[in-house]
Amino acid sequence: MSSAAKANWSDLSIRIASAVVMAGLALATAWAGGILFVAFWLLAAAAVLCEWLFLTMAGRRDWPVAGLGVALLAAATMLVYGGRGGAALLVLAAGAAALAGLGRLRGAPQPWLVAAGLPYAACVVLPVTLLRLDDPHGMRAVFVLFAIVWGSDVLAYFTGRTLGGPKLWPRVSPKKTWSGFIGGTLFAALAAGLVGGSLVLVALGAILAAVSQGGDLLESALKRRFDAKDASQLIPGHGGVMDRLDGFLAAALAALLIGLAHAGLNPAQGFIVW
Repeated sequence: MSSAAKANWSDLSIRIASAVVMAGLALATAWAGGILFVAFWLLAAAAVLCEWLFLTMAGRRDWPVAGLGVALLAAATMLVYGGRGGAALLVLAAGAAALAGLGRLRGAPQPWLVAAGLPYAACVVLPVTLLRLDDPHGMRAVFVLFAIVWGSDVLAYFTGRTLGGPKLWPRVSPKKTWSGFIGGTLFAALAAGLVGGSLVLVALGAILAAVSQGGDLLESALKRRFDAKDASQLIPGHGGVMDRLDGFLAAALAALLIGLAHAGLNPAQGFIVW
């Protein structure tokens, strides 16, 4: 085996091992529910926010800005967990304005991008929390969401690498291909139908897979804007937490909105019961 092939296999092995650990933690906390689940996703959201701020603060680790952002994110999350979603939205709106002001004082090149990190990170924790809290359908809704996002991510990666072909959006993400997009979308649709037990979820799975890959492209555009390859090097083989959850947060938000539109204040039921 050539040295290049060995290096590729080593990178893939690290990537798989990291993915297994992360998936195991996500599944275990989703099964447990409650404050353990919320704490897991709040920690992930806080990491995403810190990575976003590192990019938008011109590569500086500005702890006063990060500390304020994480405190606001935690406050909004606890309000949602306590059933006060309206108050959480007010905290996020006022908090984004406060982050923009502090970012300007601390010399951020574009303070509005600093402010955007708070609602972006909130999409990591708040939609999935609202879905999981909606018993008795919450756990199954989260598992369906995992099946869509993970299925899309894994099959897009392997289909794209195997088949290649025309690039999806080369200016933003040079490695992503149309074959990967289509393969990931089709597999995610099947996975959603199998896990959720509904033909409607096959269609929703395809839609959310496309949304998930769109979230991935959005984060790629942000990194390209700031000339960064990865959001951080926190996860071996994967880069940063934001690099792993860019698609998930977009799909989770879309699933929540679908659930709310279909069943009002029972978003998990509205997402998976048809």
